[in-house]
Amino acid sequence: MKTIKSAAIAIALSALSFGAFAAQPVTQAQAESMNKIGTVSVDGASTLDGLEAKLAAKAAEAGASGYSITSANTNNKISGTAVIYK
Repeated sequence: MKTIKSAAIAIALSALSFGAFAAQPVTQAQAESMNKIGTVSVDGASTLDGLEAKLAAKAAEAGASGYSITSANTNNKISGTAVIYK
């Protein structure tokens, strides 16, 4: 029983620490106080939520702490771009 509790706690803590490093959407006002470090783009999403998740993941991979979506296009599959900030 103690092993199960320990495993559950470890999983919960690792999920919390992963969330701390994920890139978050930022408003224009927030972006003004951050440094622009580039742009990212993705394609092949099937929903707008999926597009946002892919852009957030790609921004995090690039070391960004925030992102702002600048375009989205629906041409069979959804694609889009975002400016990333640190």
